[in-house]
Amino acid sequence: MLTSLRPPRLVRADVLIEGDRVAGLGTAPAPTGAAGPAAIPDRVPDRRDCSGCLIMPGLVCAHHHLYSSLARGMPYTLDRPEDFLQILQRVWWRLDRALDEGTAWASAVVGGATALLSGTTTVVDHHASPNWIDGSLDTIASALADLGVRSILCYEVSDRDGPSSAEAGLEENRRFLKSDWPMARGMVGGHASFTLSEETLAACVDLARSEGAGFHIHVAEDAIDQRDAAARFGTSVVGRLTQAGTLDQKALLAHCVHVEDAELEAIRGSGATAVHNARSNMNNAVGRAPISQFQRLALGTDGIGGDMFAEGRAAYWRAREDDSSISPGWVVDRAAESARYAGLIFGEPGLGRIEAGAPADLVVLAYDSPTPLGDDNLAQHWVFGLSSRHVRDVMVGGEWGVLDRRLTRVDAAELTVRCRTAAGRLWERLAEIGPHPFTPRGVA
Repeated sequence: MLTSLRPPRLVRADVLIEGDRVAGLGTAPAPTGAAGPAAIPDRVPDRRDCSGCLIMPGLVCAHHHLYSSLARGMPYTLDRPEDFLQILQRVWWRLDRALDEGTAWASAVVGGATALLSGTTTVVDHHASPNWIDGSLDTIASALADLGVRSILCYEVSDRDGPSSAEAGLEENRRFLKSDWPMARGMVGGHASFTLSEETLAACVDLARSEGAGFHIHVAEDAIDQRDAAARFGTSVVGRLTQAGTLDQKALLAHCVHVEDAELEAIRGSGATAVHNARSNMNNAVGRAPISQFQRLALGTDGIGGDMFAEGRAAYWRAREDDSSISPGWVVDRAAESARYAGLIFGEPGLGRIEAGAPADLVVLAYDSPTPLGDDNLAQHWVFGLSSRHVRDVMVGGEWGVLDRRLTRVDAAELTVRCRTAAGRLWERLAEIGPHPFTPRGVA
C-alpha cells in the first residue's frame, strides 16, 4: 500500500474504512458469521481482497474542462486554425456556445466516468456554456456526485460574450459558492486576462475575497495573453493579476507558459499554485512552461481526458527533452501537489494520503510487477510501469465507485447510449455556429 506520495511510503497492511474516513492501517479482524462468498454483498463488499495489488491515494486532475468530453471525433468543416486564438474562435468558443443543460450534463458524466475509471477521484473543473449559465455548476456537481467523483467547480467568467454573460457567470459562481454539496466545492473562475475587462476582473476578485474562495484562471497560455496585457494595461499578465489582488494561496493558475522571471517571482511569493497541462500545450503548440521555476506546481489535463497516469508520463518525457536532470520523482511530486491543493480547498489536509482520519479516497491497482517495488523506486514504476489499465477498484469518500473495472453507481451501457445521443445533438447545433468574433487588443 502506498500511504503517502510525498515522500513515497509503501507498507504491507490492511486499510480499515469507517464511513467516509480511513480508520487506520493494520490487520483487519476475521469476518464473523457465515463464511464464503454468501457473506459478501455482490456489488458493495464489506471486505475486499486486494492481495497482490497496490493500494494508493486517489489522483487529482487540477485543471479540467469537462465540457470538452463530447468533442471526441467531433466534425470540423471550417478553415484550419493557424494559431491559438483561431483554435479558440473556431473550436472551443463555438463548442461552449452550443452547450445546453442536457449536453453539459452528458459531458460531465462522460468526463467524470473516464476520470474515475482511470483512478482520478477529484476533478477541478473550469466550466463555460455562455447560452446556459444559471444552474450549470449544480448540473455538473450532480452528475459527478452520481458517479462518486469529488469535484471543485467554477464558471469561467469572460467578457467575450458581452456584459450580460459576464454578469451571469459571476452570479453562477456566487450562487454555487453558497450551495451545500458534500462532495463538491466552489471557486471563482475567470477565463484569461485577455478576455476580462478591468470591471469584470475586479468583480471576480471582490467575489473571491467576500467568500474566502480561490480564483481559477488561465495565465499566459499563449503569447497573445501577454501582448494584450501590454497593449491595454502596460504590464504583464501576472503583473495585472497581482495589481488586481488575485494571487494568494488559493489561486489556481493554469498553464503559465509565457511567464517571465518577475512574474515567476510574484507567483512564488504569493503562494499560488500553477497547473501544468503538458498534452494540451503540445496539442495547441503554445510552447513550454518553465516547470522547474514554480514553488507549487500541480498537474491537469485542460480537457484532454482525466487519466493522470497518462498526463504524468507525457509531462515527464516532455520535460526530459529540456532537462535530463528531471527524475521520475518529479511526476509523483506533481501528483502530491495536486492532492495538496484539493485538500486545501476541501479543508482536508489528509487528502492524498492513506492514514487514520484521511478521506477514504483510494485506488486499487492490479499491478503484479515482475521487478521489486519499494519506496526507493516507486517513481520509476510510476513512469515506466503503472498506468490506468491497472486500475481495478476506486473508492471515493468511503464508497466504491469502481469495482472490477466497472462503474458501480450507474448503468454504463445506458449512460453510453444517452451520451451518444447528446453528442449528436451537440454536433448538430455546433454546425450552425460560426467562428467567435472576439479578438483581443493583443492581435496585431
